[in-house]
Amino acid sequence: MQLSFFTMPIHPLGKPVSQSLREDREAFILADELGFVEGYCGEHTTDQAEIITSTVAFLASLAYETKNIRLGTGTVNMPNSHPARVAAEVAMLDHMLEGRFNFGISPGGLMSDAEVFGNLDRDRNAMFIECINMVLKIWEGEPPYNLTGDYYNITTEKTMMPEIGQGAIMKPFQAPHPPIVGTVVAPFSKGVTAMAARGWEPISANFLLPKWVATHWPNYAEGCAQGGREAKFENWSVAKNICVADDMATAKSYARDPDSPYVLYYSQLLTKLRAGGRLNLFKEDQNMSDDDVTLDYVMDRLVIFGDASSVADQVIAFQEQTGPFGKLVYAGHDWTDYDLGRRSMILMAEQVLPKINAALGAGEQ
Repeated sequence: MQLSFFTMPIHPLGKPVSQSLREDREAFILADELGFVEGYCGEHTTDQAEIITSTVAFLASLAYETKNIRLGTGTVNMPNSHPARVAAEVAMLDHMLEGRFNFGISPGGLMSDAEVFGNLDRDRNAMFIECINMVLKIWEGEPPYNLTGDYYNITTEKTMMPEIGQGAIMKPFQAPHPPIVGTVVAPFSKGVTAMAARGWEPISANFLLPKWVATHWPNYAEGCAQGGREAKFENWSVAKNICVADDMATAKSYARDPDSPYVLYYSQLLTKLRAGGRLNLFKEDQNMSDDDVTLDYVMDRLVIFGDASSVADQVIAFQEQTGPFGKLVYAGHDWTDYDLGRRSMILMAEQVLPKINAALGAGEQ
């Protein structure tokens, strides 16, 4: 098993934005130093808790301060942008990272973002598909472009001056393009089948119950078969909320006390999903009442905490429910306690992961 990193992130309202962004950057630099193989961050325009407004801009700030980690957009919310801009900015970032880049994409899930961009009542999934298809056609083709769709039109025919390079969008560093990654946020997702059929790789969301995460692999394998490629467990990434400390008491306090960043995360997410009618993601039984989906109910099922040995055991038990996967994606949270936030990542990489891999190796013998 390898270790990856992902952060939305969610910070307390009122915390200085500059401090939060500085700490978010430190988390990625620390992940690189600790040997995390990938690091992703999300983006939102209209959320004062999730303050990374451009995943491309944020990752660009890390391009020359990291050495080994592959950085990934997690995700570019495609309907909220224009395919020409996405193609150009992502290609530039891929060059800055000299290929250490994964292109994470999605339709976007924040309703206020959809509203502010005028997309609330539009078919955002159709916009998403058209946008990524046009991005790929830009990279595959040559200018002047002549792409026409239901939502976007792209051409530089009237202003093309090839002798000076005007009218052309750069191609990525990686040929034909960076690896494409999509988040999987629903039980029995058909989206993961469609992604896999196109050669894209999935990250199962950290806010899904283990029984719903387990539904992703069969659909991923089905999509790989449709695309004529082998489904490999090492290509499946699964995100999880994990808090590691030097002792159980400290871990429990930091994970579950009222001022915990993990409590903040799920109180925010629970409010958003309740408003959006998507509490089914948290339900063990789809017939249970929405009123029974409390914060404690969610925290009990979705947050792993403890010392290194306990967390390793819990991750192994989690994987026994989901089936094998190649990358465990450590979900980043606000560093409410700076030292404990950093310590959790260090312990995860230096103590928990070796224990997991030792146990998995022993189990294979």
